Order: sequence, then C-alpha cells, then structure tokens
Amino acid sequence: VQLVESGGGLVQPGGSLRLSCAASGFTFSSYAMSWYRQAPGKERELVATITSAGGSTNYADSVKGRFTISRDNAKNTVYLQMNSLKPEDTAVYYCNVVIWYYDYWGQGIQVTVSS
Repeated sequence: VQLVESGGGLVQPGGSLRLSCAASGFTFSSYAMSWYRQAPGKERELVATITSAGGSTNYADSVKGRFTISRDNAKNTVYLQMNSLKPEDTAVYYCNVVIWYYDYWGQGIQVTVSS
C-alpha cells in the first residue's frame, strides 16, 4: 500500500488549496478514505472521510462548510479541497486508509496558513 500526498504549501488566510492523495497497492474503489491533520504540539485529528463509492462524506466540525473531500476511483486519487483557510488549519495533512483493521498513512504534507 502506498499513499502519496501532494498540493500543500503556504497560503494566506482566506485562501484555498487542494490536496491530492494518489493511492496504489490495493483496490482503491473498495475502501473508504480519510484525511487527517496534525498541528505542532497537538494530536492527529480526523478531518474528513469519504465512503468507497463517494456517496457519503463526514467532516470535523472545525472544517464543515469550508473543506470538501472527493475521490476519483478511475484515477485512484482522493482530494481535499480547502477553502476559506484559517491560521488554525496549519498542520501536516495525512491521507489514510484502513485495510483489515490496519492503518496505512501517507508521508504527510505541510499546509501553512499565514500572512
């Protein structure tokens, strides 16, 4: 299993970024996918989850209405569109899949929201 995140960087408050996670090594269309984040000095937290076919999504209260998770099963890729970014969204963002009760993680990608 390999998960590779891309699309992070530095953005001003109120700006937008789209993260991508390219997956390989498993049947992507059969599994729910999630995005997590970890800010300095804080625990890793769940940001958003999408079901295997993309028909259902869930979000942390802190990002509802601002972030959108989506997936393209033909491209084995999951996305996180982040709008109206705030300084408190600054964190390392991780792509995640659970297969047979085991958590697989990407390497993480830095998102910094600062003026």
